[in-house]
Amino acid sequence: MESNMIRNGSWNEFIDWHDTNGDIINASDGGMIYVDGVYHWYGMALRPLPFNGKGKGGQTTTCGVVMYASKDLYQWEYEGVILPCSSDPKDPLYGPMRFERPKIIYNRQTKQYVLWCHYIKYPGDHGFTDGTAEAGAAVCDTVNGTYQWLGHTRPIDEKGYVRDCTLFQDRDGSAYFVYDRQTGDSWDGDDVDRCLHIVKLSEDYTEFTSEYYRIEEAYWREAAALVYHDGYYFMITSDLTSWDFNQAKYFRAQNLFGPWEDMGDPCVGDDDHLTFHSQGTYIFKVEGKEDQYIFMAERHNVENFLKCSYIWLPIEFGADHTLQLSYQKEWNLE
Repeated sequence: MESNMIRNGSWNEFIDWHDTNGDIINASDGGMIYVDGVYHWYGMALRPLPFNGKGKGGQTTTCGVVMYASKDLYQWEYEGVILPCSSDPKDPLYGPMRFERPKIIYNRQTKQYVLWCHYIKYPGDHGFTDGTAEAGAAVCDTVNGTYQWLGHTRPIDEKGYVRDCTLFQDRDGSAYFVYDRQTGDSWDGDDVDRCLHIVKLSEDYTEFTSEYYRIEEAYWREAAALVYHDGYYFMITSDLTSWDFNQAKYFRAQNLFGPWEDMGDPCVGDDDHLTFHSQGTYIFKVEGKEDQYIFMAERHNVENFLKCSYIWLPIEFGADHTLQLSYQKEWNLE
């Protein structure tokens, strides 16, 4: 990217974003955290291989979760691997595996940064056995240090398989794990149930409490991205179509534990209703600018996962407690 422009390209175009070394930014399905005047963008480092369904494709990582830093959201400096894979076959982090959709929040009481992700053990295939559908956690005393792996578990009960997930930190400091919870031991059987759930985390953010809520309105949805604005919680989601693009849908509520209201597609001018050929990953605030938030999305390139594109769009909030996304090939913060 040029120094004063965020470039998304055309709807069906894959645009390389580069760091200050000239290397392609490789931070899949991650998020953003702002610390002491610096934005830290993180995600799973994918491999430049086509998806082949056998856990050896580019959808897995042999590197881990990486991080980049910027003071202006335009120029990004590579900070390194913050949660590395292991080369030991006996290690739970042995790659190829997945730290899918990692998210980081800061706990003011413990003064630790806490990372949660959708953990999938070697060889990185989604499944129904232990280690293939989990929530994994790690902590660190610094935002860009090496995170200590705490292990993996399943919220609510062992019957609920973990799929896409995210974190949300409320204004009072409480934190929540939001995930696509699946029951039923197959992908398409009559007993399969998939619905977004919100689970409250413990005070130190490293464990799940017994407080949770099933968002009935968000049945068969995934890839949740949440934001609070003017008395309402908003959640942008995706349909379940694997790597194929689909129509986004957003929900709103005045309480995280519902009720939630289906608000329809937030994308304006999206003629083929495929979320501008992308899938959402996170929403973050632009510091120092009132009511300016950015919706982060990704355009997955299943022929070469290193060539995935990042799509950043400003969220437009309406006076009637609505939001919308309008596509822009390029734009700046001004």
